[in-house]
Amino acid sequence: MSSASPPGPGAVPGSVLVLGEALVDLVPAGDDAAVRVAQPGGAPANVAVGLARLGGRPSFAGGLGDDAFGGRIEAWLAGAGVDLSLSARPPRPTALAVADPGDRNTYHFHLGDTATFALPDRSAEVPRFGAVYAGGLAAVVDPAAEVVAATARAAAADSVLAVDPNVREDRTLDPVRSLERLRRLCALARVVKASDEDLGRLWPDAEPEASCRRLAGQGRLVVLTRGSRGATAYLPDGPPVSVPARPVRVVNTIGAGDAFMAGMLTWLGAESGWRTGLSGEEARAMLEYAAATAASVCARAGTEPTAPPGV
Repeated sequence: MSSASPPGPGAVPGSVLVLGEALVDLVPAGDDAAVRVAQPGGAPANVAVGLARLGGRPSFAGGLGDDAFGGRIEAWLAGAGVDLSLSARPPRPTALAVADPGDRNTYHFHLGDTATFALPDRSAEVPRFGAVYAGGLAAVVDPAAEVVAATARAAAADSVLAVDPNVREDRTLDPVRSLERLRRLCALARVVKASDEDLGRLWPDAEPEASCRRLAGQGRLVVLTRGSRGATAYLPDGPPVSVPARPVRVVNTIGAGDAFMAGMLTWLGAESGWRTGLSGEEARAMLEYAAATAASVCARAGTEPTAPPGV
């Protein structure tokens, strides 16, 4: 696997195809955990909105429901500047994720027979994008998972495939098959961003740092995030590079990892032209930009990042 080559000449600079789920998160309303409010979410949708807010050119390929929730999600994505021309609108409802924020955010899902996982196959569109993002629920929930796998294979050949496995555990998910699918996705990727918890679930017999070194040794740019303990980039050539988390009064952590990913992709598209064989100095600059982007989400309610100043 080559880590240095940018995508082909047909790719539009700064363009990212974001593949996956857009759903509704039901989150506690203020301090009253018994009252829930609905907000658009889903890791891929959050990444798409983050990319648009940071000045990128994301296209979202997902399934948008024909209910009121689907309409709200569509307005949210389009209002941020996300291109929806590659999305589908099947006559089905929107999936729901009931959030239980705490020391680590957990969710309970309502996914069956929803528009959210009726993904259109856009693998033929991959060569015109600088990067393709995949991960999360759509990578493991049928029928979306087969579409994600096909698009990932195309992206591995014609673009820069960036994966955030975003491992979820729920009674509706087959843990063995889900982890196998996410491991295969990481194996195809040029860029992997994962939390220490993700890596512990994917490869429980190895420390997260060891898994990162192994993945990077195969030619990938790998970023390990540890929440308040900062992030580390593992490079195919060179020692790891770490940055601390930005100090911020935490109001909300939902969507922080997605904002970090959006920051990473924004930096790679704008500063390296999707070249992933970074120097140590470049990796530090990328991590600092991504950390500042994530901090902008943690400091306020909602999941939409703001661009860090001076970058």
